[in-house]
Amino acid sequence: MIPLDVEELAPLGLGELHGQGRINGLSIDSRRVGPGDLFVAIRGGREFVSDARARGAHTLVPNDEHDALAAIGQAIRSRSLARVVGVTGSTGKTSTKDILAALCAPVARTVATEASYNAELGVPLTLGRLEPETELCIVEMGMRGFGQIAALCEIARPHVGVISAIGPVHLELVGSVDGVARSKAELVDALPPDGVAVVPESPELEPYLRTDVEVRRVPRADVELRDDGAHVAFAGRRIRFPTLRSRHQAQNALTALTAYDALGLPLDRVEEGAAGVRLSRSRGEELPLPGGGFVVDDAYNANPTSMEAALRHLAERGNGRRLVAILGGMAELGEHAERHHAEIAKLAEELGVEVLAVGDLARAYGADAWVPDAAAALDAARTLVRPGDAVLVKASRAVALEGIAPALANEPA
Repeated sequence: MIPLDVEELAPLGLGELHGQGRINGLSIDSRRVGPGDLFVAIRGGREFVSDARARGAHTLVPNDEHDALAAIGQAIRSRSLARVVGVTGSTGKTSTKDILAALCAPVARTVATEASYNAELGVPLTLGRLEPETELCIVEMGMRGFGQIAALCEIARPHVGVISAIGPVHLELVGSVDGVARSKAELVDALPPDGVAVVPESPELEPYLRTDVEVRRVPRADVELRDDGAHVAFAGRRIRFPTLRSRHQAQNALTALTAYDALGLPLDRVEEGAAGVRLSRSRGEELPLPGGGFVVDDAYNANPTSMEAALRHLAERGNGRRLVAILGGMAELGEHAERHHAEIAKLAEELGVEVLAVGDLARAYGADAWVPDAAAALDAARTLVRPGDAVLVKASRAVALEGIAPALANEPA
């Protein structure tokens, strides 16, 4: 971490601050702190302040945890010479962030958001990993309503803004896809005059794009899916991504390639990074099943756009196998929920996918097989899935299906 001094934070009145001297690291987990780190005691963390001090850490019991971490993140950010890339989107933002970080790592000292730690706590903690020599910081930004992306941008101050996709998410809070576009465009609004926006070709987004910054629009990906990975057309040649297997992940790769190019990084080195792409857990990882079958673990989250993409990938990748989808409901759709669940049910029927629905929201799929929760889903899946099947596991996070695919494949979760 770029060092701060406790004495610099004291005048900010962030809360009960204990310690003196240099701060070398930032954490909200007392088990991960060491001498010189700052432990910020959020939520139940107050119980572990003494443990953190025993480990040699400075401690802060904040008056407001979000305000305190934002102030610390801003202080670190102000001392960094790194270029910052903000990444958001209705779908694919974590994968786009993962791919971009892999592309950049061989050619620039890069820090990126861990997993999907992308909100009021995660953004400052990502900035807390900046070192004096860091050249690039890739910050994922999530939103639950209007103004949240703008607030995160005040902390991170991005030079490049990447929007992976616009679609029907968080409709309970923003009302419509137009509202989604307006909230995501807060990232573009925050760019400096010499900034670059990397955005999808989205009619909903166009009215909210600035004309005084460079805008690079990402077209539909031209991809060849082969046994050795996805070959994505970019800059006159095809870039091979060995670990990517689906068209929607190829689209995220094209977005990441466009952002890489916008940063002015060397295109003759891009294959090095592409070879090293590792997506975060439960984002489309394919695990083997008996009899030549497989299960796609895409259980981290779901919305109508990503659910459609995942089902179409299952049908394409299944290549004649029996198709089974273990689907939880899609949350935060508000009054649009019934329509979107019905559309997914219709698509599954058209594609010949047998659906095991999980949880209350998933009743709206109208599937013949329904279970109330993840534990029951695993029992039902063990009976339903046969050797040689092609299986998809996908749901909104609240349904907690992340352990289903590894369990079917007999791998540790």
